[in-house]
Amino acid sequence: MEKLTFEGLQQRQKALSEKAASAHVSQLLICGGTGCHATGSIKVIDAIREEIRKQGLTDKYEVVETGCNGFCAMGPILVVHPEGVFYQKLKADDVPTLVQEHLIDGKHVEKLLYKDPNTKKRIPLQDDIPFFSHQMPRVLRNKGLIDPESIDDYIRRDGYQGTAKALLEMAPEEIIAEVKTSGLRGRGGAGFPTGLKWEFASKSPSEVKFVLCNADEGDPGAFMDRSILEADPHAVIEGMIIAAKAINAHQGYVYARTEYPLAIKRLQKAIDDARAMGLMGENILGSGFDFELEIYQGAGAFVCGEETALMRSIEGKRGMPRPRPPFPAHKGLWEKPTILNNVESFANVAQIILNGGEWYASVGTEKSKGTKVFAISGDVNNIGLVEVPMGASLRGIVYDVGGGIPKKKKFKAVQLGGPSGGCIPEQYLDTPVDYDEIVKVGAIMGSGGVIVMDEDTCMVDMARFFMDFIQDESCGKCTPCREGTRRFLQLLEKICDGKGELADIDALEEMAVVIKETALCGLGQTAANPVLSTLRYFRDEYEAHVLEKRCPAKRCVNLLKFEVDPDKCTACGMCFKACPADAVIWKKKEKAVIDKEKCVKCLTCFAKCKFDAIN
Repeated sequence: MEKLTFEGLQQRQKALSEKAASAHVSQLLICGGTGCHATGSIKVIDAIREEIRKQGLTDKYEVVETGCNGFCAMGPILVVHPEGVFYQKLKADDVPTLVQEHLIDGKHVEKLLYKDPNTKKRIPLQDDIPFFSHQMPRVLRNKGLIDPESIDDYIRRDGYQGTAKALLEMAPEEIIAEVKTSGLRGRGGAGFPTGLKWEFASKSPSEVKFVLCNADEGDPGAFMDRSILEADPHAVIEGMIIAAKAINAHQGYVYARTEYPLAIKRLQKAIDDARAMGLMGENILGSGFDFELEIYQGAGAFVCGEETALMRSIEGKRGMPRPRPPFPAHKGLWEKPTILNNVESFANVAQIILNGGEWYASVGTEKSKGTKVFAISGDVNNIGLVEVPMGASLRGIVYDVGGGIPKKKKFKAVQLGGPSGGCIPEQYLDTPVDYDEIVKVGAIMGSGGVIVMDEDTCMVDMARFFMDFIQDESCGKCTPCREGTRRFLQLLEKICDGKGELADIDALEEMAVVIKETALCGLGQTAANPVLSTLRYFRDEYEAHVLEKRCPAKRCVNLLKFEVDPDKCTACGMCFKACPADAVIWKKKEKAVIDKEKCVKCLTCFAKCKFDAIN
């Protein structure tokens, strides 16, 4: 590839934009994120390319595999651009019909259009679908629009313009001042002001400094960083180059978990292409500034998301936190000044430099500026990746963007902030999502995982689930976390098994205070949050488990009788047909009976019964 100067970058961007504007070719943008790959998008892409060729339409339509579109529950997804027609849940068998009816006959294929779960109406255009219309894409501005493996696609959409401005027009202190003006805070969970962190590192005297990107996303239900890297890897690279200039660093690492093969593949190609084009390496854009970037693959240890553990892992040591101070901005990787930000934080930086800190700060709340990317999952209609302004309400995220709760179930709680976050009940759904307000209701912002729970969720069991994860992922270095989380788990299992006592609830609360005050790192210090938040809002469920030996949500199998209530049974036979163990005895027009000898307590009968007849 040609090594670009500043003038060469401008000319290339202009030429690519003019070519795209003058082209009389529509694009078939097909989601190529991990989620859509898992549901068969690769076969769909191959089928469309073959059908386009067979029908002689290659001069009219270009098939583009994009990164994550965001609407993960609807994959595989195809968007006809620039019309904006959105097709969902495609199969290779749908391709001939889609090509014939839409591309040749000019009609919408009704059965493949999005169907609103509430209104039951088909919506042809992506921008009219509530999941998209309530978002504000800034970090995700390129999602579903570009080929993530094409550096030219990125350059066409103002890619590396922020880098050019930072390297050629701004001094390091000016870059830091702009980031401070923006109010950008760390999107990895802690929310520390990014500009302030960079300022500390810039003032640390050392000839060697490092810039690190944390892509070790380990929270259950979180896939923000993975999706950004899969859809727009150059945005992260550009942010890291600008950060390096700000603190005078010349080496960077992206710490990515090895379970993200597609993200790593696309990021590595982006690094190689940027280097070949002179946008990385020596004398970037003729500025005299050098920067190299490498990917370091982590083995999947959750604790390595903590900054000091991550750095120890890169050094080849066991990933375990160390006490702070000294902080990494003074002594980090190999005892040198280091800044660490997560994927989303870096993906904001180039736009802040290009458009200005005040532009960025114009969105959000007083203390939480800009937008936030969330991964919505659980008991919600619209599972996927979303970006909304800071200060948006939880209700808006769950109902406006998320589409509400499936099957007309009632909302019960939303877990925000990952396993170390908290469960927020319905009465606080109007809480604005920012770093300060979320803490007041017992959760944390975290990296952006949002898990929605309906009325059938047992909150005691949910606390046990998250504590099981935390205990398993504890590195074991400090006693409060190693032993405290184990004891937490034992007590929660005891309560779920129907063997709990009121003293166990008191013990949970007492231990929570001790662990929070004495644990070494953030994993241990926030480990009690799932327990404390569920006790705070759902204590009645704990007491039902302990005093009545009853699970109100009918989820704790050791507290269920697995009997059919004859007064409620309608003799429909659904439980009989669904039982995988042949434990249900039923004949037509007769009420069902469960054979406890055969019953494996899988809850299938309970899930299938529409009449609440299973006890």
